Amino acid sequence: MLKIFLWLRYLRKRRVVLLSIAAVALSTALLIVVASLFNGFINAFEQSAVDGMGDVVLSPMKNFAGYAELEKRLEEIKSVEMAAATLSAQGLLHLGKGNVRAVEIWGIEPAKFGKVTAFDKSLLKTKQANPAGSGGISGYVGIGVLAEPNEQTDEYDVNGAEGMIGQQFVITTGSTTEGTNGGQQFKRKTIQFTMADAVFTGIYYFDSRLVYLPIEQLSRTVYPDSQEPVAGRIQIKLRKGADSELAITEIRGVWKIFASEKLGWEDYQIESTITETSRQMQSRFVAEIRKQMGVLLLIFGVVSLSAVLLIFCIFYMIVETRRKDIAIMKSCGADSGSIAFIFVGFGAFVGILGTLLGTAAGYIVTKNINEVEGWIRVAFGLKLWKASVYMFSRIPNEVYWQAVWWIVLSAILGAALGAVIPALSAALTRPVRVLRYE
Repeated sequence: MLKIFLWLRYLRKRRVVLLSIAAVALSTALLIVVASLFNGFINAFEQSAVDGMGDVVLSPMKNFAGYAELEKRLEEIKSVEMAAATLSAQGLLHLGKGNVRAVEIWGIEPAKFGKVTAFDKSLLKTKQANPAGSGGISGYVGIGVLAEPNEQTDEYDVNGAEGMIGQQFVITTGSTTEGTNGGQQFKRKTIQFTMADAVFTGIYYFDSRLVYLPIEQLSRTVYPDSQEPVAGRIQIKLRKGADSELAITEIRGVWKIFASEKLGWEDYQIESTITETSRQMQSRFVAEIRKQMGVLLLIFGVVSLSAVLLIFCIFYMIVETRRKDIAIMKSCGADSGSIAFIFVGFGAFVGILGTLLGTAAGYIVTKNINEVEGWIRVAFGLKLWKASVYMFSRIPNEVYWQAVWWIVLSAILGAALGAVIPALSAALTRPVRVLRYE
């Protein structure tokens, strides 16, 4: 009880201690915000792959026919909920006179694709992919293809994009065929479609590049010599709680039988097929981001050691100015260990107060980071987060609690360590020498 009384007394009488609390709070808040933003970016990046590609992606070395049968076989696996074939091609989208955009065309089965990925949730208006539109082919266009985001706010004109729904557009693509001299000859093809909806995933790559068309139509246009529609990959959604590694093993087994029996592929062609989860596809990039996060946290951690040094200086000053009090306590029977604990405990107490304030500040800043970024943009005209650079339209704002606990414990331990030398100095105080002339 006496120790707590002394701690509170020092807080009230020695206002300089508040400076050490503020230093711990700022260091804690800084580390929490940095760790949360980095981890939020990593999680958003990995989740974007799942939302755009599904849980597992099967990517053969070349396009193949008979994908409907493969989908059926894959869906017979207990861990697989649904499989959807897709086909990719390059093209030019004609939005109007003089307005042509280079795009990537994804041939999809809208009903299936919307269930394998988060495609349905990304549609601006309908919120459900409709495989057929009235009067011909229905297509979906990324909102960033229709218009560039505002330079100041980095926001898309959603109302303008919705106003284009129902309009007809033409996309130019092409196919290669055998020429008369034995070489490859490119033939230009066009597809006219009605825009059924705009797609706003919040992921810049998808929103600014992709146009979605029915896979059968795209296959017939790009590969007119193929008797059956072809696909370039199979995107798969697993059942909730399914073991992804076991599912991949089963998927590879089904694909091996299908490619051998149905397609007549050689073993090397089958083995070259890549089957992995969407998160595994991003693993190399994520690993580099985690390295950068670790380096940055290490740098800020070293900088935060200044708070430990500040605590040492303040506590040493307190010990030097309170030698008389320490001598009186030792004269009244307090041992050296008790005296040392008063100051080490006070250091930990300062660390606890600082980390509480820092954690609260870090939480508030992280959860409101988009509003903070907007305020900086308005006040200083400085755009810190640009979707075209950072991929996402909004800054991830989830607190990384797993790192928070380590940061808080390290801060409290550091504050206590900062008080160790002053505590030892106080413990070695000799009452006779201090009180000799009192």
